[in-house]
Amino acid sequence: MKTKILLKESEMPTHWYNVIADMPNPPTPPLGPDGNPVGPDALAAIFPEELIKQEMSGERWIKIPDEVREVLRLWRPSPLYRAHRLEKMLNTPAKIFYKNESVSPAGSHKPNTAVAQAYYNKQAGIKKLTTETGAGQWGCSIALAGQMFGLDVEVFMVNISYGQKPYRRTMMRTWGAQVHASPTNLTESGRSILAKDPNSEGSLGIAISEAVEIAASRPDTNYALGSVLNHVLLHQTIIGEEAKKQLAMVGEYPDMIFAPCGGGSNFGGIAFPFFADKAAGKKIDLVAVEPTSCPTLTKGTYAYDFGDAIGLTPLMKMYTLGHDFMPPGIHAGGLRYHGDSALISQLYNEGLLSAIAVPQTETFEAGILFAKSEGIVPAPESTHAIAATIREARRCAETGEAKTLLFNLSGHGHFDMTSYDRYFAGELEDYDYPEEAIKESLAHLPKVG
Repeated sequence: MKTKILLKESEMPTHWYNVIADMPNPPTPPLGPDGNPVGPDALAAIFPEELIKQEMSGERWIKIPDEVREVLRLWRPSPLYRAHRLEKMLNTPAKIFYKNESVSPAGSHKPNTAVAQAYYNKQAGIKKLTTETGAGQWGCSIALAGQMFGLDVEVFMVNISYGQKPYRRTMMRTWGAQVHASPTNLTESGRSILAKDPNSEGSLGIAISEAVEIAASRPDTNYALGSVLNHVLLHQTIIGEEAKKQLAMVGEYPDMIFAPCGGGSNFGGIAFPFFADKAAGKKIDLVAVEPTSCPTLTKGTYAYDFGDAIGLTPLMKMYTLGHDFMPPGIHAGGLRYHGDSALISQLYNEGLLSAIAVPQTETFEAGILFAKSEGIVPAPESTHAIAATIREARRCAETGEAKTLLFNLSGHGHFDMTSYDRYFAGELEDYDYPEEAIKESLAHLPKVG
């Protein structure tokens, strides 16, 4: 059996897959402040027309522009690996495969959508993009994409991650982006948060508010989001499409797929193309893995909520912990989001997807075991999928089942070594977010209807 399964550049997918075409029920619409569904005009202040069309589209396949594919060819198709050494270390009959998205210039899966978003904004005559970032992988990706298409980029980086991930902000600046620790005094949103808590660690919801506020106030500026929205997950499906082709090359098909889940682009990217098979009757378990400290799917409520902390975005029906939920400063910064993709949330609510939450120390233990066996030091976000895969592989060792397991290695951890240092020093703690705190945050959900 091969270790590395490769596609030729000519075999890179030419279209993105739109999961909406195979959902059993139409997606729930975004709502405005009045509780009525919003149309394309409500998004036009911060998104280009082509991305709004993709956000609303029900077409099964959407063509990837040649200019986007040309940039993606710098690292795509990404390799699929058979984790022989990890299997041996676990003494499991399970076959373990992983899609290695860390091979992109930014070191994660995020450029798959960053490149597309930068392209469509450039085509629309936009000069500048604003965005938020948690761990910094999205900020690096949009900085890279902005450089590729000649766009200025301004990034609001969650304050706790700004301190934890100094080299990610350096990478953004290397590609020409401005980077701020959010919340800032540059926006009304940031100032309102700092007035309540001058030492705020920040959150993705707060950083989104700041980026949206600036984009909405300038005609030459748009906003770019790294996860959650339909068009973002659409662009990421290139991961799962490639993985299906690669597994077919070695005569395999997964019984289970695991991916980290914060906003949902990572999970949707690898799982959605396989959902098409599930919708057609194929048996496969698609598992979103989240932190116990930010348990959106596993402990959140399925309700309409804002995508940001201040309430500038339309209302989306999703699993949420409340838009003013303040997650603890865990090291998987990309998973510290209060909500989740509306598409993932709806499919999970309908029982078509699975979700589990994993504590922080278990994820780092899994990451280290993976590094020792496979040689790659994974990002803290990616270790969540690894931990869940290891759990299942050990279960297979007990039952004797020879399942085929696939997970998304969404990024490398080369800029996360301070987090590993803290693990080795015994300074990382597990944190189950208190039920009372979740209830308090959920009490502030907007009233709809």
